Amino acid sequence: MGGSGSKAKGVWPFSGTGAAGDSAGEGNEQSVARLKCSRNSTPFVYTRRSSLYFDEDGDLAHEFYEETVVTKNGRKKSKLKRIQKNLIPQGIVKLNHPCIHVDFPVILCEV
Repeated sequence: MGGSGSKAKGVWPFSGTGAAGDSAGEGNEQSVARLKCSRNSTPFVYTRRSSLYFDEDGDLAHEFYEETVVTKNGRKKSKLKRIQKNLIPQGIVKLNHPCIHVDFPVILCEV
């Protein structure tokens, strides 16, 4: 599924402030308190950006190639040329099952 954590500070309500005066315990409690009261956000992700593209014919794939015939020294040789123009991204796709966001700071299972 790919993806990375948010790179901007303060994007998620459960990200720590990182202030020098705060201890680690106080920062975690403050983050959890901010999660509960400031926003009604959920740690679940229901959609994602697709990595698939539509071509001119309406076909859907990650990559598109075109077969070209090259004649060199009287020999015909086939090569695949990657198509990168005239591709339309699929856009936002709804997930079948919700996933937990990568920035969610809770341990799910401890062994």
